[in-house]
Amino acid sequence: MAELFIKQANLYAVARPNYPKELFKLIASKTPKRNLAWDVGTRSGQAAASLAQIYQHVIATDTSPKQLKFAIKLPNIRYQLTPPTMSITELEQNVATQSSVDLVTIASAPHWFDLRQFYKQVKWVLKKPSGVIAAWTYTMPEINESVGAVFKPFDTIDCKSFWAPQRKLVDNKYMSIDFPFEPVDGYENTGPFDQFVVEKLMDLDDYFKFIRSCSAYQKANDKGVELLTENVMEKFKAAWNEDGQSQKIARFRVYLRIGKVGN
Repeated sequence: MAELFIKQANLYAVARPNYPKELFKLIASKTPKRNLAWDVGTRSGQAAASLAQIYQHVIATDTSPKQLKFAIKLPNIRYQLTPPTMSITELEQNVATQSSVDLVTIASAPHWFDLRQFYKQVKWVLKKPSGVIAAWTYTMPEINESVGAVFKPFDTIDCKSFWAPQRKLVDNKYMSIDFPFEPVDGYENTGPFDQFVVEKLMDLDDYFKFIRSCSAYQKANDKGVELLTENVMEKFKAAWNEDGQSQKIARFRVYLRIGKVGN
């Protein structure tokens, strides 16, 4: 996963949306204690920064030193570079001791993980029985019908061969992702739940930055393929300027899986 985002780490930090405060309020309402949260695959720390406003301590980990270079710095966040796989001993050294974590979050990243191994670690560090795990993803930005009509063939045809197979889990809104946890209080299942929308004000240059921050774009670029050709950019430009407004509200729909570890 880390290799896909190393080259555009700075771009990722500025182009990606922040998550709504309501998302973290809901998640935090399901954890009896708010002492320690572990944000896994933190990248540039968007989720970690919000968690730090609620939890006393946050440990935010990533396998990419370049991503962590651009992470949001706050006094109660400890950023930690970790290897792609960790033994229990390494987990204890790098993250936390057994049954000491109130919350584990994975923002737009679990589809890159070896989930079987990762969930073993989650169940080891979470407090039992009420420690919570929350994983979410979000859709590509929705602008309007005109821009969407250009984006759809760009995404499903031009980018298709460059998307990793794991992208299907995102397209399916994490409905089919393995999530072996118990429903938290107040819910009958672990989701996905879609009651959150992120809004970000964008101009066309911001929109192109978002596209360039995607793994498919980077993979194509590494192979010498430019997905945003002049022809494609002109199509986007015409659709974007159709209403005469240079800035638009981009909407990202968030899909949340949430559960507790149990006994």
